[in-house]
Amino acid sequence: MALQFPDIDPVALALGPLEIRWYSLAYLAGFLLGWQYALYLAGLDKDKKPQSSFLQKTDIDDFLPWAILGVILGGRIGYVLFYQFGLYLDDPLEILKVWHGGMSFHGGALGVIAAMIFYALYRKLPLLRLTDIVCCAVPIGLFFGRIANFINGELFGRAADVPWAMSFPRGGDVLRHPSQLYEAALEGFVLFLVLAVLARIATVRGRPGILSGVFLIGYAMARMFIEQFREPDVQIGFIADTFTMGQLLSVPMVLGGAVLIILGLRRGHET
Repeated sequence: MALQFPDIDPVALALGPLEIRWYSLAYLAGFLLGWQYALYLAGLDKDKKPQSSFLQKTDIDDFLPWAILGVILGGRIGYVLFYQFGLYLDDPLEILKVWHGGMSFHGGALGVIAAMIFYALYRKLPLLRLTDIVCCAVPIGLFFGRIANFINGELFGRAADVPWAMSFPRGGDVLRHPSQLYEAALEGFVLFLVLAVLARIATVRGRPGILSGVFLIGYAMARMFIEQFREPDVQIGFIADTFTMGQLLSVPMVLGGAVLIILGLRRGHET
């Protein structure tokens, strides 16, 4: 028994030579819905005075271009450094050809972290307040991004004999785990719900860093777990015959998240 891979055209809409792909729409949906959700979270503390340690909605509006730049640049540079360094070293111009694919979540995360740091310094804003709100919105983008990976038939799973295994166009005549859907469920939907519940608790919001720490640990644990079902990158394979690059890159997230949660719990509740 196996499921049939849905034959969905990666191109959502074609207008002459212009092609609009589902992957592009996933990014667009992630940014727009994430932005609106971040505005909602900032509004939970709308009764706070502007000079307090809480963010205002205008701070979120103005950060959106910074976030987009951080995701795109960080994601691309991260993929170059972590996954295909040798290829791009031989042909540096290939780095600019983003339409050939190649984005790294961990690189995008570093890019957004850098964007938040510079933005907070520039606007004199409380950094951890900003990271908490942004981290709560990120799973929205992760959900749509993994669904787009599934539509593209990329980043598929390892060989499997489970009833829901399927044959991917690029995966050969082998039934595989639909690991993109696993990631959409855990890294996207479940992680979003966990953070949404915690974000509604005033005592959690009042301790900056806790939500950011929960996101880092939650994503890292979900990614490391799902990597056991996901086919390793062909150009890298297994590291030390055991680990994948995604698992190794997630370890610092667990450590960083733990530090943020500990610091947040030790910090007094801010009002």
